[in-house]
Amino acid sequence: MKTLDVAIVGAGAAGVAAGRLLAASGLDVLLIEATDRIGGRAHTAVSDGLHFDLGCGWLHSADRNPWASLAPELGFHVDRTTPPWRSQFRDLGFPAAEQRAASAAFGRFEQRLRETPLASDRASDLLEPGDRWTPYLEALSGYINGTELEHLSVRDYLAYADAETGVNWRVVEGYGTLVAAAARGVPVTLDTPVSTIDASRRALRLTTPRGTLDATSVIVTIPTDVLASGALRLPPRAVDHIDAATRLPLGLADKIIFRLADCEGFEPDTQVLGNPHSVRTASYHLRPFGRPLIEGFVGGAAAREFEADGDAMAAFALDELAGLFGSGIRNRLTPIAQSRWGRLPFSQGSYSHALPGHADARAVLASDIDGRIYFAGEACSALDFSTAHGAYQTGLSSAQGILQNRGIAFAGAKFKS
Repeated sequence: MKTLDVAIVGAGAAGVAAGRLLAASGLDVLLIEATDRIGGRAHTAVSDGLHFDLGCGWLHSADRNPWASLAPELGFHVDRTTPPWRSQFRDLGFPAAEQRAASAAFGRFEQRLRETPLASDRASDLLEPGDRWTPYLEALSGYINGTELEHLSVRDYLAYADAETGVNWRVVEGYGTLVAAAARGVPVTLDTPVSTIDASRRALRLTTPRGTLDATSVIVTIPTDVLASGALRLPPRAVDHIDAATRLPLGLADKIIFRLADCEGFEPDTQVLGNPHSVRTASYHLRPFGRPLIEGFVGGAAAREFEADGDAMAAFALDELAGLFGSGIRNRLTPIAQSRWGRLPFSQGSYSHALPGHADARAVLASDIDGRIYFAGEACSALDFSTAHGAYQTGLSSAQGILQNRGIAFAGAKFKS
């Protein structure tokens, strides 16, 4: 049996980035993906010729996001329209004065996070008792972090906030389509979950339903909840990494996509909030790219609730939209797609957050084991966690570590497109 130079477990953003660099450097590489597609939590779907992202959709920190640079090289189009939450937030049920008050409340909360030392490191401990904007702040945490403030490390949250540049663009053809296209030229096998990595031999042995394969090095890029579940059995030396994964659980954020039969009255790329005074509410992106679609977005406890009942999210979103636009909107909307990231066995959630007191777990998870087993993925990023570009950078870092150990130059390497 031939021994691979590098086996990469998971063909999401991190695995694809690592595979591109390693393959371009001449190594024998294989992306091993458990599902039937490339992209991981980047997933673009198509209905009636309309593209929409069920996973990550925005090129956050786009002015330094490597996917934004790579997209034109691969023939993709980057849209630089200002996000609707920054410039086109409509005032239906949320008047301009209330929007300013809500924004000020969020600003005060973030200021307390930055300036008030907390032994607990728990974000919810800095909520102001009786503040009427607390439900709004919790709803924002659901969108941003996928979880409630009581489960959120202040130190970890602020590390990301410091990294965000505020520049957010989109890929016209879809972020998921871009990630999948970037794997072109990298060998990949789909529908092949890895169940065990055995380090007792000279070569690392990986067990899959299709048989075993050997590799000199392995990069593990699976999401933290999957890693913590034991679905992939790792060598005993990985106990600290598994423990770190449990401290970096995945929050949950889901989307529902409606087809809009009549676009009259709906300005392209605008946004509304279902109920600014309820934590159980969704945000709605109206006509993204001018397309006849409405994209609903909900996070945290509400997303978990809706995933438990397959029809609940569509019914809830229709009720909120009818409350904003009138009951006639029901006849103009058809649900065409919905994500359920928590229900997918090889994701089990959306993006990671550190539990209070465990911001340092990211560095532990990102460390390698004996220069043989590496870990990558958004949860391994100290500054850009929860993003596809954070995943990309960690995949690149792991690949560079392998090349450095082999004495192969990688500085300034040009990816083939």
